[in-house]
Amino acid sequence: MREIAIRDALKEAMTEEMVRDERVFLVGEEVGAYNGAYKCSKGMLDKFGAKRVIDAPIAENGFAGFGIGAAMTGLRPIVEFMTFNFSLIAIDQILNTAAKARLMSAGQLQCPIVFRGAGGAAFQLGAQHANSFEGFYAYTPGLIVIAPSTPYDMKGLLKSAIRNDNPVVFFESELTYSLKGPVPEEEYLLPIGKADIKKEGKDVTLISWSKNVFLTLQVAEELEKMNISAEVIDLRTLRPLDEEAILKSVAKTNRVVVIQEQHEVASYGAYLSHLISTKAFDHLDAPVEVVSSLEAPMPYSKALEVVILPSKDKCIEAVKRVLR
Repeated sequence: MREIAIRDALKEAMTEEMVRDERVFLVGEEVGAYNGAYKCSKGMLDKFGAKRVIDAPIAENGFAGFGIGAAMTGLRPIVEFMTFNFSLIAIDQILNTAAKARLMSAGQLQCPIVFRGAGGAAFQLGAQHANSFEGFYAYTPGLIVIAPSTPYDMKGLLKSAIRNDNPVVFFESELTYSLKGPVPEEEYLLPIGKADIKKEGKDVTLISWSKNVFLTLQVAEELEKMNISAEVIDLRTLRPLDEEAILKSVAKTNRVVVIQEQHEVASYGAYLSHLISTKAFDHLDAPVEVVSSLEAPMPYSKALEVVILPSKDKCIEAVKRVLR
């Protein structure tokens, strides 16, 4: 099977859906003439023209609202945020309008829209460009929240998101756009709401999503050298959550470590810990551990950035605690 980069997998997903359905269009900052801030829409302006690949001004609240209105009137927009840090400008549009449109219209309005872009920390972008907001959006009923890791998952889930009749928030990562992986040439879709076991194991369950899945796989590889067999679950979708996959794994391993880039307070990892502790209490041989970023805004310093973020060593220490 061929291997392509995540940016190309995303471009293929959008292109295929725009060819298939003329109602689909892309709007965002630099998506057209510049080929996308991370080159995820390279060549799409030439292929589809300026009516379907729309360069928006630096006005997230405006073009998010424009996309929501278009979705309510029968189109299927893809709204790209250069980074989800900037989506805060449009938070009222996403949480108060898109997420609640179907309920508040008694089902008369649908809002088939995808908000996508880079989330989480990259390298030395400072405090205002390094936030992980996936838990924030997963808090909101009415939104579907997807945070894949691999090129295969990115393409299959983005295609499913574009076809979904509900608002979808789709998280990518600046640091993995060039990462390559196997992606079939033939069309495929992946089901929303299904986790993926990236590695089978029997001693401890490691749960993660988005780019931290790759850190988690490194941790599992290191644990193998210590004769510790770790099962790695890539959630892929945070809302709806695949509880069945999690609880089945916990019943097998009896120990859990959640690895996330968010701060721990009021985080998605904290929710997972609560969920597992209440629904799988009889299977647990140790409290659930959550490895998170430290409770501080992200510093610009490269040396301090490493201290703030989850690391392989921090994760292995957490695994050792649950195995005592």
